[in-house]
Amino acid sequence: MAKILIVEDEVKIARFLELELKHEGYEVEVAHDGRTGLEKALAKDIDTVLLDVMLPSLSGMEVCRRVRQESQVPIIMLTAKDDVTDKVAGLDSGADDYMTKPFAIEELLARLRVTLSRHAKRSEEAGIGEKLEFGKLLVDTASREVSYDGEEIILTKKEFDLLECLLRNKNVALSRDKLLSDVWDYDYMGDTNVVDVYVRYLRQKIDDKYGLRMIDTVRGVGYMIKQGN
Repeated sequence: MAKILIVEDEVKIARFLELELKHEGYEVEVAHDGRTGLEKALAKDIDTVLLDVMLPSLSGMEVCRRVRQESQVPIIMLTAKDDVTDKVAGLDSGADDYMTKPFAIEELLARLRVTLSRHAKRSEEAGIGEKLEFGKLLVDTASREVSYDGEEIILTKKEFDLLECLLRNKNVALSRDKLLSDVWDYDYMGDTNVVDVYVRYLRQKIDDKYGLRMIDTVRGVGYMIKQGN
């Protein structure tokens, strides 16, 4: 069974999560501050990190950012803040998922299962690799590198995942709910603004910079990459 790291400074919450996860059969490690959490998160035997945002010594955002410099271990951020900008900040730091306290333990367990499953699938696919193209734009799914006419484009994890999803569905109009499901593995209970935010990021880094019209807005539906634009 997977080993889960809980990084949470509130001892009662950490203990509650630890007991629930152990009851589900997971192995559990616990850290109560950011610096200890960072050290444990980089251990080779950790399969997923449940990471609180407000932590002593190092914030959860900083822990997430530093982990992503060395590891692709799945990270689910836990926070009392429920705002799109906070969610985007967490995801931009490299988090795979984002949950707002208080939450139902059943929902956390469901998201944990999905996150573990998606990570295992992507790890398997990464061993094969594939190159996706749109004109001079090249996306290497194995190395997760993006370039336009040979010039490297730096994308965050979620920007890359969104671009990959759109490229794999060329000429298909994808709704915001569909993109949330495929890229983030869940929905924000009706809050789809995060999709619009990330589409804007991609347009700034690719469309605007290179004079392209890659990502079309499909009125009343969502977004689409249309081959031949």
